Amino acid sequence: MSVRRLADQQPESFGFTPENEAWAATEIAKYPAGRQASAVLALLWRAQAQSGYWLSKPAIEKVARMLDMPKIRVLEVATFYSMFNLAPVGRYYVQLCGTTPCMLRGAEDIKAVLRKRVGESGHVTADGLFSWNEVECLGACCNAPMVQINDDYYEDLTPQSFSHLLDDLAAGRPVRTGSQIGRKSSEPVGGLTSLTTLYGVDGLSGKASVASQAPANDQPAHLDEGAAHAHAAAEEAHISEALAKLPADATAEQKANAVGARPLALEAPRGAADDLQRVKGVGPVNEKHLHDLGVFHFDQIAAWTTAEIRWVGTYLAFPGRIDREQWVAQAANLARGGTSSKVVGGHGDHDVKAGR
Repeated sequence: MSVRRLADQQPESFGFTPENEAWAATEIAKYPAGRQASAVLALLWRAQAQSGYWLSKPAIEKVARMLDMPKIRVLEVATFYSMFNLAPVGRYYVQLCGTTPCMLRGAEDIKAVLRKRVGESGHVTADGLFSWNEVECLGACCNAPMVQINDDYYEDLTPQSFSHLLDDLAAGRPVRTGSQIGRKSSEPVGGLTSLTTLYGVDGLSGKASVASQAPANDQPAHLDEGAAHAHAAAEEAHISEALAKLPADATAEQKANAVGARPLALEAPRGAADDLQRVKGVGPVNEKHLHDLGVFHFDQIAAWTTAEIRWVGTYLAFPGRIDREQWVAQAANLARGGTSSKVVGGHGDHDVKAGR
């Protein structure tokens, strides 16, 4: 059992905001007279959230007074549960699961990234952004290794994807919670092989594949050629305006990050990779670039959002082209078992990344 003590440096006082004070009164009123102590976990949790995700001694004493409890009783609760942090933590507080399933699946490699990027456990970075701690099982064993950052889970991590996640958080870019390789829950990495009539091969109840559903992103399923070109032109103008604000020596990744969000990547194909060259506009060079980005399957492209299309198009130095050639609609059709001939396509593979 670990020893948990209050931080040496403490604020002089603590008070709930008027909104949280009203919330606490409502919470306490849920319990009959003489049983208000039952609200202690909820009030401590709200106090921690208000204080930047840690509990101070004045906050613990405030909760004790509100619930008419001895201070030592509330202190016992706060020090018993590891969900309460007794010292300041980073804006992004990383809880690394080190229990056996995660350990066997690479938790030590994730820990190495944290030590290199953040420092030792309990240390808060100088910019106040990150701190971390190793905890016991967080209950996502099938998607190991994983971490909890503040209130969200991030699963199926690799050192590379975890490093990208920390970069995106530090830069204020949007991130995707849950599996970082695109799994819907905890189905096998290669897709379901049993109960597919109930859950579908993609793990979604009764669906044959991700691409067979109504579009789950913010992209239109299909546009006529004129509309597709108009949409692409608008995207090019939007991206050009954003890129004009960057330094002339900005890297491809810096440019992409300025306009969109990197799509989820796979370390390797789920079995055999799809022939991405069946998407009109993707030839051998572009297919290799997509593989380098961890994109091997039609359903990955079919799931791209506007932000992800902007990221890929900008990174590959052809913003607007993915919209013009409608890669998403083509990929969705191909993932369903169709052919790309039914979708407005492009004009061959004319890669321009790196001057080509």
